[in-house]
Amino acid sequence: MSALAEPQTDRTAAPRLAGVLETCLYADDLARTQAFYEDVMGLTPIHSDARMRAYDIGGRGVLLLFRRGESLRVIETPGGMIPPHDGAGPLHVAFSVAAEDLPAWERRLALHNVEIEARATWPRGGVSVYFRDPDGHLLELATPGLWRGY
Repeated sequence: MSALAEPQTDRTAAPRLAGVLETCLYADDLARTQAFYEDVMGLTPIHSDARMRAYDIGGRGVLLLFRRGESLRVIETPGGMIPPHDGAGPLHVAFSVAAEDLPAWERRLALHNVEIEARATWPRGGVSVYFRDPDGHLLELATPGLWRGY
């Protein structure tokens, strides 16, 4: 559907979405960014090639790190094609963590000289800790109680 298309008039309920499967971030220096996500965040790649890395996040999602500009062309696969995409500027990803693990995460960030930029306590009881990856993307560690349903 193009941005100029007429709004859909079908008022039936949309089928249920089960979750967000993939989140993409874009890196200027993929090796530097890979080192951050593996050394600091403790992630293990589930796919790696010259243009991107993929990481399993808690068995519920995948973080894709693309070399900036490498996802701007159509990618042909045996099963079909992947349309182009990219992002610019500082993007944001929140990782869910157990409340009891947040202090250990804060110690780990300090151990790796990662500055905590901000901290927030939410009305539902959740806590968020904010910091940046090497490409300036804003990362968040969020405990339950941030949103309704989490």
